[in-house]
Amino acid sequence: MSASFFVAYDAEGGGSMQQYIHNVQAWLERVKPFVEEEALGRLKMELERGDVARIHEEVTNIYEQLQRKRVPIGGHMLPKLPYAYNALEPYIAEEIMRLHHEKHHQSYVDGLNRAEKMMQQAREKNDYALLKHWEREAAFHGSGHYLHTMFWNNMKPRGGGRPAGELLRQIERDFGSFEAFQRHFTEAAKQVEGSGWALLVWSPFAGRLEILQAEKHQNGTQWTTVPILVLDVWEHAYYLQYKNDRATYVQQWWNVVNWDDVQQRFINAKGRVM
Repeated sequence: MSASFFVAYDAEGGGSMQQYIHNVQAWLERVKPFVEEEALGRLKMELERGDVARIHEEVTNIYEQLQRKRVPIGGHMLPKLPYAYNALEPYIAEEIMRLHHEKHHQSYVDGLNRAEKMMQQAREKNDYALLKHWEREAAFHGSGHYLHTMFWNNMKPRGGGRPAGELLRQIERDFGSFEAFQRHFTEAAKQVEGSGWALLVWSPFAGRLEILQAEKHQNGTQWTTVPILVLDVWEHAYYLQYKNDRATYVQQWWNVVNWDDVQQRFINAKGRVM
């Protein structure tokens, strides 16, 4: 899929140049840790000029650059938060965000890198005695790393409210109303058994949005589905502030949801070919 997803809203009607630029700016905030400075500079310059054709050209170049990007074995890195540690207060405390990002997420990055290197070593030595262990480690830590990377970007200061455009229409089509979706997702998050996640995913085979639970990070989900909105309900995500009151944490979390990010992930997911 090309970066033409940014103008997909026009086909639905009601789009504008201002909305297009807003979508590009929101996308840029999400991907800029992974983009070369020179490419970022060119796109920012075109955004200031407001030339849609040139903006689209630069977006396409960056998108293709990201598609070619390859992380070396054991080379995963902790992404920067797209906001300050205290930016989500009062809904998520600074202390939680700092520990969650710097300690917990970092541990998943470290665990994934170690598992990849150990499996590479097993291939080189043709010694697979511990392969089952390292495969499990890669699944656990890799899923933890990828879900947390999405989780940070699914939130923003002064977020919340409700989505708009194509995403809202799809939610209403698949769940009956936004309110029904929100109730379903909230209950899914509250009822995760033990540690895990609630996820809104796009199912390309079913052609609709679905709500799933994940136990730990990697168990209980469906193959081929594409997560677009994720909520961490491990105790480390809320216990320092909400103690054992997961329900209140989930309700407060809706105030920081970044619907711009979710919308773009949804459009990306719909454009994938399985």
